[in-house]
Amino acid sequence: MGGGLAGAEPPPPVVRAPAPHLASHLLDLIGEGVALATRAGAMLSANELIRRLSPGMMERLSGQCRQFDRDHPQPPPGAAGVMLPVRAEVALGDTDRWYELTITPVTEASGLDEARLGHLVLVLRDVTAAKRLQQKINAIGQAGNELLRLDAEVIRKNNAHERLKLLESKIVRIAQNLLHFDHLAIRLLDERTGRLELVIGHNLPPDFDSFVIRPALEGHGISGYVAASGRSYLCDDIASDALYLPGVVGAHSSLTVPLRLQDKVIGIMNVESEKPAAFTEEDRQLGEIFARAIAMALHTLDLLVVERSATNQSITGRVATQLKDPIEDIAHEVEVLRAELPPGDAHAAAHLKRITDDLAAIRERLQECAAGPASLLGVEQAMAHKGPDPVIAGKRILIADDEPRIRKTIGDVLTARGGVTTICEDGAKAIVALERAGADAFDLVISDIRMPDRNGYEVFAAAKKNSPSAPVILMTGFGYDPHHSIVRASQEGLQTVLFKPFQVERLLDDVRKALTGDAAKK
Repeated sequence: MGGGLAGAEPPPPVVRAPAPHLASHLLDLIGEGVALATRAGAMLSANELIRRLSPGMMERLSGQCRQFDRDHPQPPPGAAGVMLPVRAEVALGDTDRWYELTITPVTEASGLDEARLGHLVLVLRDVTAAKRLQQKINAIGQAGNELLRLDAEVIRKNNAHERLKLLESKIVRIAQNLLHFDHLAIRLLDERTGRLELVIGHNLPPDFDSFVIRPALEGHGISGYVAASGRSYLCDDIASDALYLPGVVGAHSSLTVPLRLQDKVIGIMNVESEKPAAFTEEDRQLGEIFARAIAMALHTLDLLVVERSATNQSITGRVATQLKDPIEDIAHEVEVLRAELPPGDAHAAAHLKRITDDLAAIRERLQECAAGPASLLGVEQAMAHKGPDPVIAGKRILIADDEPRIRKTIGDVLTARGGVTTICEDGAKAIVALERAGADAFDLVISDIRMPDRNGYEVFAAAKKNSPSAPVILMTGFGYDPHHSIVRASQEGLQTVLFKPFQVERLLDDVRKALTGDAAKK
């Protein structure tokens, strides 16, 4: 055994100062720029990160040293007291890079030799990534404001369809600048059917919407998973991802984020790229922020449509109520005059009858207006027409509407003009009729949008599949389109949209244009 007293502690190990080249190497590895400089801005020593800076950036560092000296002058030799350490932090930009600079003077507390007292220690951090992320977040904030900004003139001039198309163009443009995707799909949850309906798409194939997708953790693809879980999903390689459902040919990676309205998931936004691993965690964060703005913008448009529908119905109801008593007074006066009419005065009797008929017409039209989307305008005049219309006669026309009065009126008007009509009481029966009738069995399809089973877009899609040459006219009450059928169908060749209550003569004009191809030329 070695010598020494039993139980004595061994001497502490000797820690040697690293060799100068090793210290320099360690400074190069720390990931920040470090330098020792004079107050005049001369660099006495620096690690590699600072040595690689451009001459312009080096001059900025020197200028910051001189500025520090002006702001915090060194005490003269022999001055009483000890200089306390102070720090200065500034942001510096160099072409496409951003840095944060911290300057600290060497003081007695630093433990360096007296020759270094008053010199400055510079620490430079590259904050480019954080700066760019903040710029993108700021851009998203501005983009969100743009989505939500609806000028009064736009609201006044544009119907629901036109406003949604405007919003769609904004979303696609902003999202492309933000995420650099090849394909985009936005789906909204239809609470009636529980399906995620495609409402906005960009650069998608015609069969992209062939899947029925519902919020579910399994069996309904990534979109279903995101809608069910409320969590975004980054897919670097769709070929090896078990959740991915076949979609866009050529796509290799995707990012899917939920559309949230407060704490409720109302849909999803999916972007896909033809490059593998095209989206990053930063893209996920930015996509989630942008998705909140999309959800709010879509919700705002829906509120505008609902508000307009409720307002129109309220106004027409109030007008009918206000006019009821004056109309009854006129009717009473007519009866008084009729009772006092001399026998044989046929001329006066004819005038009274005309007044009575006009009062009846006024009552009927007020009822039609008050009924809102459950009624049409100008039915009496349209039904007074007799004989075939040369454009409509012989044309096979399918009509689908769950409102009995609407479908009967349209059917009667078109039949009176020689049309061969097939009347369907809902969307499901219309789709069955299209499928059973065979290829190109119809010359025109007219369908309501909001029906209890299948929506207007589904009827439109069935028409394009089974009677591809037949134009389609969609109808909706006051522009209300809860499934965004109009936007989806417009992307695929929708002819015309009618907003109830509309004049029957307007319907006839649009039918003629659709059958002659004039609507497609507009």
